[in-house]
Amino acid sequence: MTNPSETLRSLVDGQRIAVLTGAGMSTDSGIPDYRGPDSPPRNPMTFQQFVGDPVFRQRYWARNHVGWRHMDGARPNAGHRAVVALERSGAVLGVITQNVDLLHTKAGSRRVIDLHGSYAQVRCLACTNPISRFTLHERLSAANPGFTERAHAVTGLEVAPDADAVVVDTGDFTVVDCDRCGGMLKPDIVYFGEIVPRPRVDAAYALVDQADVLLVAGSSLTVQSGLRFVRRAVDRDIPVAIVNRGPTRGDAHATVKVEAGTSEVLGALSGS
Repeated sequence: MTNPSETLRSLVDGQRIAVLTGAGMSTDSGIPDYRGPDSPPRNPMTFQQFVGDPVFRQRYWARNHVGWRHMDGARPNAGHRAVVALERSGAVLGVITQNVDLLHTKAGSRRVIDLHGSYAQVRCLACTNPISRFTLHERLSAANPGFTERAHAVTGLEVAPDADAVVVDTGDFTVVDCDRCGGMLKPDIVYFGEIVPRPRVDAAYALVDQADVLLVAGSSLTVQSGLRFVRRAVDRDIPVAIVNRGPTRGDAHATVKVEAGTSEVLGALSGS
Protein backbone atom coordinates (compact mmCIF):
# COMPACT_ATOMS: atom_id res chain seq x y z
CA MET A 1 0.00 0.00 0.00
CA THR A 2 1.30 3.45 -0.93
CA ASN A 3 2.21 5.72 1.98
CA PRO A 4 0.13 8.96 1.79
CA SER A 5 3.15 11.05 2.82
CA GLU A 6 5.17 9.60 -0.05
CA THR A 7 2.28 10.26 -2.43
CA LEU A 8 2.16 13.84 -1.20
CA ARG A 9 5.87 14.31 -1.77
CA SER A 10 5.58 12.94 -5.30
CA LEU A 11 2.60 15.18 -6.00
CA VAL A 12 4.29 18.44 -4.96
CA ASP A 13 7.84 17.66 -6.11
CA GLY A 14 8.91 20.29 -8.62
CA GLN A 15 5.48 21.93 -8.61
CA ARG A 16 4.29 25.44 -7.76
CA ILE A 17 2.24 25.20 -4.56
CA ALA A 18 -0.52 27.41 -3.17
CA VAL A 19 -1.01 26.75 0.55
CA LEU A 20 -4.35 27.13 2.35
CA THR A 21 -4.11 26.92 6.14
CA GLY A 22 -6.60 26.68 9.01
CA ALA A 23 -6.59 26.52 12.79
CA GLY A 24 -4.82 23.15 12.89
CA MET A 25 -1.75 24.92 11.59
CA SER A 26 -1.42 26.92 14.80
CA THR A 27 -2.25 24.40 17.52
CA ASP A 28 1.44 23.57 17.92
CA SER A 29 1.93 27.25 18.79
CA GLY A 30 -0.51 26.92 21.70
CA ILE A 31 -3.54 28.42 19.97
CA PRO A 32 -6.58 26.12 20.29
CA ASP A 33 -8.88 25.35 17.39
CA TYR A 34 -12.63 24.90 17.12
CA ARG A 35 -12.96 21.56 15.38
CA GLY A 36 -9.86 19.47 16.03
CA PRO A 37 -10.34 15.91 17.27
CA ASP A 38 -9.16 16.86 20.76
CA SER A 39 -10.94 20.23 20.99
CA PRO A 40 -13.81 20.76 23.44
CA PRO A 41 -17.11 21.91 21.92
CA ARG A 42 -16.98 25.64 21.14
CA ASN A 43 -19.40 27.93 19.37
CA PRO A 44 -17.70 30.63 17.27
CA MET A 45 -19.12 34.12 17.61
CA THR A 46 -21.39 35.47 14.88
CA PHE A 47 -21.53 39.00 13.56
CA GLN A 48 -25.20 39.24 14.54
CA GLN A 49 -24.38 38.38 18.16
CA PHE A 50 -21.62 40.97 18.33
CA VAL A 51 -23.54 43.92 16.89
CA GLY A 52 -27.00 43.01 18.18
CA ASP A 53 -26.46 42.15 21.84
CA PRO A 54 -24.69 44.66 24.15
CA VAL A 55 -24.32 42.03 26.90
CA PHE A 56 -22.72 39.61 24.48
CA ARG A 57 -20.43 42.38 23.21
CA GLN A 58 -19.43 43.25 26.78
CA ARG A 59 -18.64 39.61 27.45
CA TYR A 60 -16.58 39.39 24.26
CA TRP A 61 -14.43 42.45 24.99
CA ALA A 62 -13.86 41.33 28.59
CA ARG A 63 -12.64 37.93 27.45
CA ASN A 64 -10.59 39.41 24.64
CA HIS A 65 -9.02 41.96 26.97
CA VAL A 66 -7.69 39.14 29.12
CA GLY A 67 -6.72 36.72 26.36
CA TRP A 68 -5.53 38.63 23.31
CA ARG A 69 -1.97 38.94 24.60
CA HIS A 70 -1.71 35.15 24.51
CA MET A 71 -2.25 35.20 20.76
CA ASP A 72 0.07 38.18 20.38
CA GLY A 73 2.75 36.28 22.27
CA ALA A 74 2.38 33.07 20.26
CA ARG A 75 5.32 32.15 18.09
CA PRO A 76 5.48 30.32 14.75
CA ASN A 77 5.92 26.57 14.94
CA ALA A 78 7.77 24.09 12.75
CA GLY A 79 4.91 24.02 10.25
CA HIS A 80 5.03 27.79 9.70
CA ARG A 81 8.80 27.67 9.35
CA ALA A 82 8.53 24.83 6.85
CA VAL A 83 6.20 26.89 4.67
CA VAL A 84 8.77 29.72 4.72
CA ALA A 85 11.51 27.28 3.69
CA LEU A 86 9.37 25.98 0.84
CA GLU A 87 8.65 29.54 -0.28
CA ARG A 88 12.34 30.44 -0.26
CA SER A 89 13.11 27.35 -2.33
CA GLY A 90 10.61 28.51 -4.94
CA ALA A 91 8.09 25.73 -4.29
CA VAL A 92 5.42 27.74 -2.44
CA LEU A 93 3.93 30.70 -4.30
CA GLY A 94 2.03 32.04 -1.30
CA VAL A 95 -0.29 31.34 1.61
CA ILE A 96 -4.02 31.83 2.04
CA THR A 97 -4.78 31.58 5.75
CA GLN A 98 -8.09 31.39 7.57
CA ASN A 99 -6.24 32.16 10.81
CA VAL A 100 -6.12 35.60 12.39
CA ASP A 101 -2.93 35.00 14.41
CA LEU A 102 -0.40 36.49 11.93
CA LEU A 103 1.94 33.55 12.54
CA HIS A 104 2.75 33.08 8.85
CA THR A 105 3.86 36.70 8.66
CA LYS A 106 5.80 36.40 11.92
CA ALA A 107 7.53 33.32 10.52
CA GLY A 108 8.69 35.26 7.47
CA SER A 109 6.30 34.25 4.70
CA ARG A 110 6.30 37.03 2.11
CA ARG A 111 2.99 36.48 0.30
CA VAL A 112 0.22 35.96 2.85
CA ILE A 113 -3.48 36.58 2.31
CA ASP A 114 -5.11 36.97 5.74
CA LEU A 115 -8.54 35.88 4.57
CA HIS A 116 -10.32 36.66 7.83
CA GLY A 117 -8.24 39.64 8.96
CA SER A 118 -6.07 39.72 12.07
CA TYR A 119 -6.34 40.03 15.84
CA ALA A 120 -4.00 43.05 15.86
CA GLN A 121 -6.41 45.54 14.26
CA VAL A 122 -9.72 47.05 15.41
CA ARG A 123 -12.10 49.15 13.33
CA CYS A 124 -15.05 51.45 13.98
CA LEU A 125 -18.20 50.17 12.32
CA ALA A 126 -19.52 53.74 11.90
CA CYS A 127 -16.59 55.80 10.58
CA THR A 128 -14.27 52.84 9.68
CA ASN A 129 -11.42 54.45 11.63
CA PRO A 130 -8.77 51.77 12.32
CA ILE A 131 -6.81 51.50 15.55
CA SER A 132 -4.32 48.93 16.75
CA ARG A 133 -5.29 46.33 19.33
CA PHE A 134 -2.41 47.66 21.45
CA THR A 135 -4.02 51.11 21.56
CA LEU A 136 -7.41 49.65 22.45
CA HIS A 137 -5.78 47.62 25.23
CA GLU A 138 -4.52 50.83 26.82
CA ARG A 139 -8.00 52.40 26.66
CA LEU A 140 -9.72 49.28 28.05
CA SER A 141 -7.14 49.00 30.83
CA ALA A 142 -7.78 52.61 31.84
CA ALA A 143 -11.54 51.99 31.85
CA ASN A 144 -11.23 48.69 33.76
CA PRO A 145 -8.35 48.98 36.26
CA GLY A 146 -7.38 45.65 37.80
CA PHE A 147 -9.82 43.60 35.70
CA THR A 148 -7.19 41.32 34.15
CA GLU A 149 -5.57 40.60 37.52
CA ARG A 150 -8.93 39.76 39.09
CA ALA A 151 -9.85 37.47 36.21
CA HIS A 152 -6.54 35.61 36.50
CA ALA A 153 -6.98 35.23 40.25
CA VAL A 154 -10.43 33.67 39.86
CA THR A 155 -10.04 31.44 36.79
CA GLY A 156 -6.39 31.39 35.79
CA LEU A 157 -5.82 31.70 32.06
CA GLU A 158 -7.80 29.27 29.94
CA VAL A 159 -7.38 30.35 26.36
CA ALA A 160 -10.11 30.00 23.76
CA PRO A 161 -9.88 30.54 19.97
CA ASP A 162 -10.05 33.97 18.36
CA ALA A 163 -7.77 35.73 20.86
CA ASP A 164 -10.00 35.50 23.90
CA ALA A 165 -9.92 33.77 27.28
CA VAL A 166 -12.49 32.08 29.46
CA VAL A 167 -13.76 34.71 31.92
CA VAL A 168 -16.90 33.96 33.92
CA ASP A 169 -17.76 37.29 35.54
CA THR A 170 -17.90 40.05 32.91
CA GLY A 171 -20.90 42.05 34.13
CA ASP A 172 -18.86 44.98 35.45
CA PHE A 173 -16.61 45.32 32.40
CA THR A 174 -16.73 48.73 30.70
CA VAL A 175 -16.70 48.70 26.88
CA VAL A 176 -15.21 51.72 25.12
CA ASP A 177 -16.36 53.19 21.80
CA CYS A 178 -14.58 54.93 18.94
CA ASP A 179 -12.83 58.02 20.26
CA ARG A 180 -13.37 59.76 16.94
CA CYS A 181 -17.12 59.37 16.40
CA GLY A 182 -18.47 57.30 19.30
CA GLY A 183 -19.29 54.37 17.05
CA MET A 184 -19.07 50.66 17.87
CA LEU A 185 -15.59 49.13 17.78
CA LYS A 186 -15.11 45.66 16.36
CA PRO A 187 -12.03 43.53 15.79
CA ASP A 188 -11.04 43.75 12.13
CA ILE A 189 -11.85 40.06 11.79
CA VAL A 190 -14.44 38.43 9.55
CA TYR A 191 -16.96 36.78 11.87
CA PHE A 192 -19.43 34.06 11.00
CA GLY A 193 -22.26 35.78 9.14
CA GLU A 194 -19.96 38.35 7.54
CA ILE A 195 -18.62 38.32 4.00
CA VAL A 196 -14.90 38.17 3.26
CA PRO A 197 -13.96 41.37 1.37
CA ARG A 198 -14.00 40.71 -2.36
CA PRO A 199 -10.43 41.92 -3.02
CA ARG A 200 -9.09 39.26 -0.62
CA VAL A 201 -11.15 36.54 -2.27
CA ASP A 202 -9.98 37.61 -5.73
CA ALA A 203 -6.34 37.67 -4.62
CA ALA A 204 -6.73 34.17 -3.18
CA TYR A 205 -8.37 32.88 -6.36
CA ALA A 206 -5.50 34.36 -8.37
CA LEU A 207 -2.98 32.55 -6.17
CA VAL A 208 -4.77 29.23 -6.65
CA ASP A 209 -4.94 29.80 -10.41
CA GLN A 210 -1.17 30.33 -10.57
CA ALA A 211 -0.41 27.07 -8.77
CA ASP A 212 0.13 23.51 -9.95
CA VAL A 213 -1.05 22.08 -6.60
CA LEU A 214 -3.27 23.37 -3.79
CA LEU A 215 -2.00 22.16 -0.40
CA VAL A 216 -4.53 22.43 2.44
CA ALA A 217 -2.88 22.33 5.87
CA GLY A 218 -4.76 22.13 9.16
CA SER A 219 -8.24 23.09 7.96
CA SER A 220 -11.44 21.09 8.30
CA LEU A 221 -12.84 23.18 5.41
CA THR A 222 -16.11 23.35 7.34
CA VAL A 223 -16.88 26.89 6.25
CA GLN A 224 -17.37 28.02 2.68
CA SER A 225 -14.66 30.69 2.94
CA GLY A 226 -12.00 27.96 2.74
CA LEU A 227 -13.82 25.24 0.81
CA ARG A 228 -14.37 27.57 -2.16
CA PHE A 229 -10.65 27.42 -2.99
CA VAL A 230 -10.68 23.64 -3.09
CA ARG A 231 -13.61 23.83 -5.49
CA ARG A 232 -11.74 26.44 -7.54
CA ALA A 233 -8.78 24.10 -7.84
CA VAL A 234 -10.98 21.17 -8.83
CA ASP A 235 -12.72 23.27 -11.48
CA ARG A 236 -9.31 24.05 -12.98
CA ASP A 237 -7.99 20.48 -12.75
CA ILE A 238 -5.44 21.51 -10.11
CA PRO A 239 -4.65 18.60 -7.75
CA VAL A 240 -5.58 19.08 -4.10
CA ALA A 241 -3.52 17.71 -1.21
CA ILE A 242 -4.91 17.82 2.33
CA VAL A 243 -2.94 17.46 5.56
CA ASN A 244 -5.23 17.42 8.59
CA ARG A 245 -6.04 15.50 11.73
CA GLY A 246 -9.62 14.36 11.23
CA PRO A 247 -12.01 14.49 8.27
CA THR A 248 -12.56 17.58 6.13
CA ARG A 249 -15.30 18.66 3.76
CA GLY A 250 -12.74 18.55 0.96
CA ASP A 251 -11.65 14.94 1.36
CA ALA A 252 -13.73 13.75 -1.60
CA HIS A 253 -11.84 16.19 -3.84
CA ALA A 254 -8.36 15.34 -2.57
CA THR A 255 -5.77 13.66 -4.73
CA VAL A 256 -4.06 12.71 -1.49
CA LYS A 257 -5.10 13.06 2.16
CA VAL A 258 -2.50 12.77 4.92
CA GLU A 259 -4.00 12.20 8.36
CA ALA A 260 -1.33 13.82 10.51
CA GLY A 261 -0.16 17.05 12.08
CA THR A 262 0.99 19.89 9.90
CA SER A 263 4.34 20.45 11.64
CA GLU A 264 5.66 16.95 11.00
CA VAL A 265 4.37 16.63 7.44
CA LEU A 266 5.38 20.10 6.22
CA GLY A 267 8.69 19.79 8.01
CA ALA A 268 9.41 16.56 6.13
CA LEU A 269 8.45 18.20 2.81
CA SER A 270 10.80 21.11 3.39
CA GLY A 271 13.61 18.93 4.65
CA SER A 272 13.69 20.76 7.99
